[in-house]
Amino acid sequence: MSDRRKRLEQVLQPLIAVREFSHNQAKEMCSESAPAYVTTTIKQLVREGLLQEKIFADQKRYAWLSTDFQLDQWIDQQIHGLQIKETPEQERPRERLLRDGAHTLSNADLIAILIRVGVRNESAIAGGTKISNRFANELPALSKTSPADLKAISAAATQSSYATIMAGIELGRRVASADQTDPNESVKITSTHAAIEYCQREFSRLAHDAVQEEFHIVTLDTKHKPIRTHRITVGTLDASLVHPREVFRPAIRDAASAVLLVHNHPSGDPTPSRQDLQVTDRLTEAGKLIGINVLDHIIVARQNCLSIREAG
Repeated sequence: MSDRRKRLEQVLQPLIAVREFSHNQAKEMCSESAPAYVTTTIKQLVREGLLQEKIFADQKRYAWLSTDFQLDQWIDQQIHGLQIKETPEQERPRERLLRDGAHTLSNADLIAILIRVGVRNESAIAGGTKISNRFANELPALSKTSPADLKAISAAATQSSYATIMAGIELGRRVASADQTDPNESVKITSTHAAIEYCQREFSRLAHDAVQEEFHIVTLDTKHKPIRTHRITVGTLDASLVHPREVFRPAIRDAASAVLLVHNHPSGDPTPSRQDLQVTDRLTEAGKLIGINVLDHIIVARQNCLSIREAG
């Protein structure tokens, strides 16, 4: 363990065990550390929006703004820095979003992507972390923050990044509003007819425009209402390529009760091939093992849609 890591742990471990503390209490709890080092560390936590200063009975006290302080992660950031170039490429927010999806990112990561470019002595990641910490317990208040107030929290919050953040918030609000009136909300896939009708509407692009085979799944809740769709593979359907692990990973993530398999035939003929039947059987058996029912496998094509369950 590096000396700096050990010194930081000696200060932080006692402090995160209490909700709030005074400066004198901090020095007593961190008696193994030099008082000046305790003071410096506390000031750093205040600057980053992790601790809040407040006056109580004429005494300055410090309170944690979030109950989810990540000790090891914060120490790593102090030792290795928050600059993008210091972060392995595969672990950078933008790369992780493209690889794993936006839902896997923290608020700090999402804000860092919106900031996009840092400024001298403050990276986008550092800015995202500061802003996320400041609004940890009142995220809706971020939309009401002025450019000057956001700039006071992070130097990386330039006018350009402020505009991007506010545009992102407004777009998210509009998407959420549209979701509330989503026609899929009233859809229940409880029959072959309902499955075909849903796929004709939701996958019309595959039926008429796609030039390659694409394999998708529709995840369904306990009432067989659609949760969302996921594209699994692009290219000729092959039982060796459509691995159960890749198919059921998003279903597990969505807490799905069942799935609907969907793929297209660019030829226009929906007649199932031997590979189509093999893929259906393999995924049906895999679904039984993990408790996710494969309702049907719908082939979409220009001529019409076909249910493998019904055809078989």
